[in-house]
Amino acid sequence: MNKIRMVSALVAALWLGTSAAQDVELSALSWLSGCWASERGDPGSGEQWTPLAGGTMLGIGRTVRNGETVDYEFLQIRRNTEGMVVYIALPAGQTETSFVLTSAGEKSFTFENLEHDFPQRIIYRALADGGMLARIEGMQDGVLRGVDFPMQRVACDAR
Repeated sequence: MNKIRMVSALVAALWLGTSAAQDVELSALSWLSGCWASERGDPGSGEQWTPLAGGTMLGIGRTVRNGETVDYEFLQIRRNTEGMVVYIALPAGQTETSFVLTSAGEKSFTFENLEHDFPQRIIYRALADGGMLARIEGMQDGVLRGVDFPMQRVACDAR
């Protein structure tokens, strides 16, 4: 297969995958709502997601070390003005970045923004034990990097 056909096939596969993912109803992502405690972080580290309402899920993430909040971010999952399902992250001290839904399964979904520095991909996957794995990954200095954030569901008032 020549390079032009190979690139065309890759672009078509990515577009079709994104297009199919966009057919997902936002309610399919609702398993994420609730409070999630980080398995690796200090108490108070994790994410909290509101139930879907008004076409939006809102989230916050917080990292606590030695009893102090050292990082946080505000999150949204919603359709943008083009009708694409997006994950919008606003980390502390940084600009807002949108990631487009590229795949969605029964209990997992992936958002991508290949133009972003790091990460370029954000993945959420429900685990059989009731936990959840959030993962960020992408190219950094020419090397594929990934960071896993295993979490367990907790009562929201227990955080």
